[in-house]
Amino acid sequence: MAFIDEITIFAKAGDGGNGVVRWLHQKRKEFGGPAGGDGGRGGDVYALAVRNIHLLSKYRTKKKLEAGRGEDGQGKTFSGANGENLEIELPIGSIITNVKTGEKIRFFKEGEKVLLLRGGFGGRGNKSFKSSTNRSPKQFTLGKPGEEAEFFVEVELIADIGLIGLPNAGKTTLLNELTSAKAKIGGYPFTTLEPNLGEFYGYIISDIPGLIEGAAEGKGLGHKFLRHIRRTKILVHLISLENKDPVAAYKTIREELGKFDKELAKKKEIVVLTKTDVMENSEKIETIIEKIKKINPNVSTLSVYDKMSIKKLQDKLIKELSEK
Repeated sequence: MAFIDEITIFAKAGDGGNGVVRWLHQKRKEFGGPAGGDGGRGGDVYALAVRNIHLLSKYRTKKKLEAGRGEDGQGKTFSGANGENLEIELPIGSIITNVKTGEKIRFFKEGEKVLLLRGGFGGRGNKSFKSSTNRSPKQFTLGKPGEEAEFFVEVELIADIGLIGLPNAGKTTLLNELTSAKAKIGGYPFTTLEPNLGEFYGYIISDIPGLIEGAAEGKGLGHKFLRHIRRTKILVHLISLENKDPVAAYKTIREELGKFDKELAKKKEIVVLTKTDVMENSEKIETIIEKIKKINPNVSTLSVYDKMSIKKLQDKLIKELSEK
């Protein structure tokens, strides 16, 4: 299933049912009086936050989402039934923007429910018009239309740890090592075309598709997915030593983060050097680490050599997250 993280949907609350003109028919009583009931109220439209990042895909073919219409009034002064409410399920992390008004709604927690559109009121039946001076009213009113609007929905994944880096840096491999995600791995750039998620001791790790230079301006896949790391608590920045200049690779991603959102560049960051088997000279690796720390003095740098290094990274992530 293709990952969709933004979509435009049109939604409409239900119209109110019409009031009706009816007359009460009783045995041996020719004129029983007005008995037309009121129309039912149209259903409301709600947005509901759920834990499913792939939900937007189900709205691709639904051009219009509509709540139920209120039923028309009935005889014997019975009102029509209210229309059924509509709940539009959206992923946690969704930002819902009313295209016309610009009003925004943000979902942070599972189960959050927000009223988007109100259903129309039902019309009045002729019974409601009866008075001392109007004993046989023939008046009735139509139901009111429900509110309608177009909404732009975009999703920002809510993860505790975001894995970032140039394409083919080993992000998905690390995700699979730290979690049971079993995400697709390939020996070529842009194997990951959508974010992968995994659970890590109760925390969520997101593998963000490879960024490239110019990602903040829309090049490659980066611009589409950069927003997904806005809410992460820690960034794990992977740099492959297969790069001709690992330090330049680090600078590239740091610059793209700053261009897209200055706050991203301020996040706590752990740098992981990957594919270290191509560089057996440990002094060169230490030199790279020192240069990276000069660029960002607050960075914590680790080199992934073996299972012991993975364990060290696990311990560090748990420690950092528990301190927040």
